Amino acid sequence: MFIDLIAAYPIVFYGAIALMAFIMVLVSIPSIIFTSLKYNLFDKNDLHRKNHNLSISRLGGLAIVASFTISILLFSATINFKEANYLIVSCIILSALGLKDDVYGTNTSTKFILQLLVAGILVFFGGFRLSSLYGVLNIGDMNLLWGGLFSIVLIIFLNNAFNLIDGIDGLAATIGILASISFGIVFAIANQMPYAFIAFALAGAIAGFLKYNWFPAKIFMGDTGALIIGLTTAALAIKFIEINKFNGVNEPKFYSAPAIAVSILIVPIFDSLRVFTIRILKRKSPFTGDRDHIHHRLERLGLKPNKIVWITFVLNVFIIIATILLQHLGNFLLIVLLITICVVYNSIITWRLSKKIP
Repeated sequence: MFIDLIAAYPIVFYGAIALMAFIMVLVSIPSIIFTSLKYNLFDKNDLHRKNHNLSISRLGGLAIVASFTISILLFSATINFKEANYLIVSCIILSALGLKDDVYGTNTSTKFILQLLVAGILVFFGGFRLSSLYGVLNIGDMNLLWGGLFSIVLIIFLNNAFNLIDGIDGLAATIGILASISFGIVFAIANQMPYAFIAFALAGAIAGFLKYNWFPAKIFMGDTGALIIGLTTAALAIKFIEINKFNGVNEPKFYSAPAIAVSILIVPIFDSLRVFTIRILKRKSPFTGDRDHIHHRLERLGLKPNKIVWITFVLNVFIIIATILLQHLGNFLLIVLLITICVVYNSIITWRLSKKIP
């Protein structure tokens, strides 16, 4: 009966699960802020990368992961969607890692080992694995081993990519909402209800958090929130690419799915690749924190955090729409176009910064 209702009115239930996740976060954040202040639960190890000197809680991610997992558990139990269980297990493990890092700090090797474990669970048990790159980098079908290894690398990369853009108030949350809603819409269009539910639940949870994270922020999502957003969007990106795999016989809902997935996640992808490349060229560890991200560079131009978020959001929306409209151009051309847009955008910022220096 209930499953029939979901099938008949999916939009209503997409809105309901997003609203439920939104409300749970909205009502729980004040308690987290109070508890953090009462027990001094703050990690001051990375204040050199932050704009705030005040003691602002970084435990907002707890509310995101709690509301997200509860929402997904309710849904997966209703339709017996087993893949969601592996995602939930992965989220719980990763949230424990993030929580320790947000309060006490965690060494790099521990982070990497646990992220590797979580990615392995998703790929080899949950089935979140790419079977082909569809000609990108001149790579076609991949066997279980190579497809699995590439998927693990991709998941770990996106995990950390969202963490890296969490440098100013509201940015990671806004881009996380946009990515989640975008995946929710494309999954809904493709009649992939389970993944649409996951995407909309995440969007609702982050939206509840954003109310308190918008400039000036009262709380941060910390590693707990950023890692969960990165993990879930990576899993959704992999599934989106796989369900739109073109084998010459089927008619996928979306062509050039890898390029569309990249366009949805272009902000964390490009920013991370850019800073990693610069750090390596400077003979520094790519994992060494600094203030050379694109949002930091926009700050040096005198822009406030809320304006930076809006500019980034609008650019991301434009890129997504353009990629979908041009999806028949193929993955290679589209990804080259995406990279070109980002390089031009970064070059304009560099030019403006050079004009500002006396």
